[in-house]
Amino acid sequence: MTKAAIVILAGTESHSDLGRLVNGLEAAREFAENPEDDLELIFDGAGTQWIPELEDPDHDYHDLYAAVKDDSSACDHCSGAFGVDEAVEDAGVVTVDEHDGHPSIRSLVDDDYEIITF
Repeated sequence: MTKAAIVILAGTESHSDLGRLVNGLEAAREFAENPEDDLELIFDGAGTQWIPELEDPDHDYHDLYAAVKDDSSACDHCSGAFGVDEAVEDAGVVTVDEHDGHPSIRSLVDDDYEIITF
């Protein structure tokens, strides 16, 4: 079994940020499609801004996001810092705050997850 934690850090400001998001979602979907793999998809930092955008059914990558949404979470602190905490809650995305309001990357490493950032 492969254990992967994909962390989306890219914001929403540029074409390259969109490319990093899509690459991250594609990688997440590849893990999600394999029933033997264990996936954690974390929207962190500026990456939390993608959640309200991807929730829009008209967004070009809504379907890709929907394919991995059940495996996703968002940083609690960063959701608030980037002003999307209500949208994240409305989307039903779980927020994580194990380490000073942020996801604990150390606990993922301790649980043998490979950490992949986009």
